[in-house]
Amino acid sequence: MHKNTGESASTLSAKTQSTVTRDNFNETPATLAAAQARIDAIDPDAYNRTRNFLNGAVTRLSPYITHGLVSLDQVLRQVNSQQSLSIQHKFVYELGWREYFRHVWTHRGDDILSSFHEGPLAERHYRRQLPDDIRQGCTGIPVIDQAVEELYRTGMLHNHARMWLASYVIHIRKVHWRVGADWLYSHLLDGDLASNHLSWQWVAGTASHKPYLFNAENVERYAPTAWHSPASVIDTSYEALDQIARSGCAEPFMPATAPSCVKRVVEPKSSGTPPDWLQATAPKANDVEGRIIWLVHPWSLGKVPGDLPEGTQVVAVLLSEFHSAWPWAPQRWDFVGRRMAELTPLRWYGDAASIGEALKSTYQVITEDNPHLSLWLEQWTKCRPAPLLFPSLERRFDSFSAWWKKATAGLATAEELLSYEKPTSFKLATDKGRQ
Repeated sequence: MHKNTGESASTLSAKTQSTVTRDNFNETPATLAAAQARIDAIDPDAYNRTRNFLNGAVTRLSPYITHGLVSLDQVLRQVNSQQSLSIQHKFVYELGWREYFRHVWTHRGDDILSSFHEGPLAERHYRRQLPDDIRQGCTGIPVIDQAVEELYRTGMLHNHARMWLASYVIHIRKVHWRVGADWLYSHLLDGDLASNHLSWQWVAGTASHKPYLFNAENVERYAPTAWHSPASVIDTSYEALDQIARSGCAEPFMPATAPSCVKRVVEPKSSGTPPDWLQATAPKANDVEGRIIWLVHPWSLGKVPGDLPEGTQVVAVLLSEFHSAWPWAPQRWDFVGRRMAELTPLRWYGDAASIGEALKSTYQVITEDNPHLSLWLEQWTKCRPAPLLFPSLERRFDSFSAWWKKATAGLATAEELLSYEKPTSFKLATDKGRQ
């Protein structure tokens, strides 16, 4: 997924001073203005040259896209209005990954939460608990400890850092990918079950032909000095790392003994209930009786649609069944909660039955579909389809390259993609309960 550019992280810094870098947006305000500022700052050619570097010109738009403040279509439309892009431009290509992961989720349903096939080792060789030294950022390997510290501090990680962290957890420490994926999801501001869990499967080799491996030389090329990890377990050849990945024993690669491992970072506590300050109340039919409702959920936090009937009431919902299964760290609750509070004073937290019962008293409920909640949303109302950038493909594609070839067939420019009439997206294939 990453192409070497021949530059190091240190030589890159001077070239990206006027672009969006990892240090510019450590804070992520949950506002449309903040999302717009990030879109305004996008330089697609700088992105193309530097996206693999941790201090590269990445967009940091993912929390806003995940939570529906902006769509892929909106982002590409504005960027393309400033600079006409080829359909094969890396900026367009990388937008495709997010929609491809959603394509896989649409077709496979909750099967994405289980290994598609065996990785380098049989499932029994992987542990079902994340070691404390990883959680506490004290493995003694700078690239891992820096990644954990940044994750907890900002709720964000560059994609390259996510891949390094996942590869270490799975292939060096022999922890099952699902354990690592669930842990990372709980701390990410942009946590998306399709993008996150399918990426971990790709690294694990359970959704790809081989495991993703990295070494100290790779880190030195793409990361700042503090992340460099000489004389560590990853400071070796790819052949040696492949042998480690295919070895069922993790003990030789454990960090220093417990007494030397001082807790360096405190893991934020994830929760399945919204913070008290959000003042989310139990659903009440009297609040919405006889009204037309625009139902806001954590993945539809954009502008209230302008085509809604006059007098439409906005209601925000947080579903206990989902959040008990997929708890969030405080930073994500803060991001989602602040945007919900900006949209409406009427915020509900409850189970599907109580929300559904309260909505029965309405005149009409309108909302936007999202696969995180499709199972429940379709019980309450007919949803508007989630916005798509690429054509919706009815046939399932199990590789990104095959999907990309089909999705962009006959298209030469981003403008042609934006002008393409997309069919209505369809529901998930199956739902087994998001556990």
